Amino acid sequence: MTAATNTTIPKEGPAAADASATSPASPPRTPAEFEAALRGMDRFYHIHHPFHVAMNEGGLPAQAVRGWVANRFYYQVQIPRKDAAILANCPDREIRRAWIQRILDHDGHTGDEGGIEAWLRLGEAVGLERGEILDLRHVLPGVRFAVDAYVRFAQTAPWQEAIASSLTELFAPTIHQKRLENWPALYPWIDAEGYGYFRKRLGEARRDVEHGLAFTLAHFTTRAQQDRALAVLQMKLEILWSMLDAMWTAYVDQRPPPMLAARIRS
Repeated sequence: MTAATNTTIPKEGPAAADASATSPASPPRTPAEFEAALRGMDRFYHIHHPFHVAMNEGGLPAQAVRGWVANRFYYQVQIPRKDAAILANCPDREIRRAWIQRILDHDGHTGDEGGIEAWLRLGEAVGLERGEILDLRHVLPGVRFAVDAYVRFAQTAPWQEAIASSLTELFAPTIHQKRLENWPALYPWIDAEGYGYFRKRLGEARRDVEHGLAFTLAHFTTRAQQDRALAVLQMKLEILWSMLDAMWTAYVDQRPPPMLAARIRS
């Protein structure tokens, strides 16, 4: 994996702006208020990115959909490494016992081939060959840098903050459901067998949300801690957004990095 620099939490942006309106001495949000603030970050989720909007409205050509699948695979294979970093840094046995399920969900185990295998099948369903997904030949430099930075953050940040950064899963079940509902009609050329990943993640993501949210609400209890959790969540949202920026440039504007230009399929 390409080395990435330490991730710095932005000092500007929507979450930082919300935090700057209060001082560290401000009263903490109630659990309900804090949860509402976390859930309110969905307005910055990558589902609102023009690339994602076009994809979910059937407005992308096949090569752009294939590019999205190939690039998101890099994110999928790094999720277990991110979660392993959280486990390595976490001294709490009970947290580790619950969190390890996320690695099993993606890497697979006896009786369940896991999310990575399910994503490979999605890749085959959109017309990619398994080998070209696995060798990462289509991964854009901007996507690689963003994902590597996220893994690096999980490795170096306090494990509690790394858990908070995973709360983008609050917003994931909605987009999985929309894909299951819309894509068969929008993209009839995609083999329906490839949608297993989205079906699989519907239940898993809801379970993960329950655990990650409960921990975050219980641990980040002062106003300063809550503001920090919101800033960390903002960072993760911006990582996901920047991945789509790279894909928009390559597949919509058709200005891929020179070294990958010849590999982008029409």
